[in-house]
Amino acid sequence: MTAPRLPALVAQARAETPLGPIVLAATSHGLAGLWFDGQAHHPGPLAAPEDATQPFIAQALAELGAYWRDGRTRFRTPIDAHGTPFQQRVWHALRGIAPGRTTTYGTLAAALGHPSAARAVAAAVGRNPLAIVVPCHRVVGRDGALTGYAGGLGRKRTLLALEAAAEAA
Repeated sequence: MTAPRLPALVAQARAETPLGPIVLAATSHGLAGLWFDGQAHHPGPLAAPEDATQPFIAQALAELGAYWRDGRTRFRTPIDAHGTPFQQRVWHALRGIAPGRTTTYGTLAAALGHPSAARAVAAAVGRNPLAIVVPCHRVVGRDGALTGYAGGLGRKRTLLALEAAAEAA
């Protein structure tokens, strides 16, 4: 499966996080990407000017700062992630998983009306272009095992632990 073409980007920015550097990208309609360096499906160099003050990027950076302080943060930054209609449905469903909670690929597939499509859901989850903001890290294997994460299982483990600690507090 090939990655969808990126939309016309108006800005990008690099930022440091506790889990390593990230790149954020925005269109005129919302945040289009947030990738860790070295992440699977990273689009590579982006054709957009560096501008951390672009409104969608600035909002996402502020919300990320709050997230690192308190893993209960829900992201409100408008998003403009481009993918297939099925990927869009999966990514929308991911945004409904509350911080500190997890679900399985099968449960997500059933909620989308495709109970036998767990593998297709997993593929769409893996192509999520908005790490953390669209919380694909909250999806686990049917036995609760930490499976695939484009940013690496160590990051997935850390994100889930941050959220669990915030929920317990």
